[in-house]
Amino acid sequence: MDTTQNWFEDNRANWDDRAALHEASGYGIPALIADPSHLSAEVAQDRERLGDLSGLDVVHLQCHLGTDTVSLSRLGPRRVVGVDLSGESLRRARDIAERAGAPIEYVEANVYDARTAVEGDFDLVYTSLGVLCWLPDVAAWARVVASLLRPGGRFLIRDDHPMFMTVGDDVSDGLRIEQPYFQRAEPMTWDQVGSYVETPADAPEFTHGVSHEWNHSIGEILTALLRAGLVLDSFEETPYSAWTPWPDLMVADGDRFRLREDPDRLAMQFVLTAHRPA
Repeated sequence: MDTTQNWFEDNRANWDDRAALHEASGYGIPALIADPSHLSAEVAQDRERLGDLSGLDVVHLQCHLGTDTVSLSRLGPRRVVGVDLSGESLRRARDIAERAGAPIEYVEANVYDARTAVEGDFDLVYTSLGVLCWLPDVAAWARVVASLLRPGGRFLIRDDHPMFMTVGDDVSDGLRIEQPYFQRAEPMTWDQVGSYVETPADAPEFTHGVSHEWNHSIGEILTALLRAGLVLDSFEETPYSAWTPWPDLMVADGDRFRLREDPDRLAMQFVLTAHRPA
C-alpha cells in the first residue's frame, strides 16, 4: 500500500476501536431509541438550516455510528444513505438504526470513493462533526460533495473550527497555538488509546491508537467548495464546542461547551451551507 492508504488504514482501525468505545459511553443512543421524535444535538441545532426534507434524498458522509443519520431520517426524507470508512462503526450503526426504526442504507467506503460507492444523486449532502481533520485533500473532498448533489441540491457541514484545532492539549499556562492552522502535506500523527468521550469502566479494549490528522484553514475549505462549483449560502463561526478538550477551562452550556472566561476569544465551530446551481 502507498503512504496515503496506510494513513487511511490506521484511521479505519482507530475508528473501529472508537466505535465500540463510543457506543459503550452512551453517545446519545438510548434517547434516539426510546423516543422516535428525538434528534441528536447536532441535527437539532441545525434544524432550521436543514429545512423541510420531506420526500428528499439525503446522504450523510462520514456518518460514524449514525446518530445524526437516524435524526435526519426523522425529518421526512424519501431516502437516507450513510457513508463511513469504518466497518465496525457501520455494523453498530445498522443495529442502532434498526432499533430506532429508521430505514437507512449504510455504505462502507472512503469518503473520496463515495461517488462511485453510492448510487443516485441527492438533494442534501450532510456532514458533521470532526470530519475534515481526517482528510488529507480538502479540494478532492469538495469535488466529491459537488458530484453527489443534483442541480439545486444543498450541502451543510458543521465542524470543529481550524483555529480551535491549533490549540495544544497543555493549557496549564493558558491557550497556546501548537498545531498548524494551514494544511501540511504530512499529517499530525498521534499514538494514544481512547477518544473524546469519557471511557466507561467496562469499555472494550482499545488496541489501535495510531491516527493521522490534517488541519484545513477556513480559506482552504471555502476555496475548495467554490472551485468545485458550489455557491455559498451561509457561513457562521461560533464559540461553542461539542466536546471538552480542556475541562478546567470550559463549562457546559446546554448540549454544548464554551470557554469559562472570555468565550468570544476563540471560534470553536463553524457551520456552512451551500448549493449546486440549478
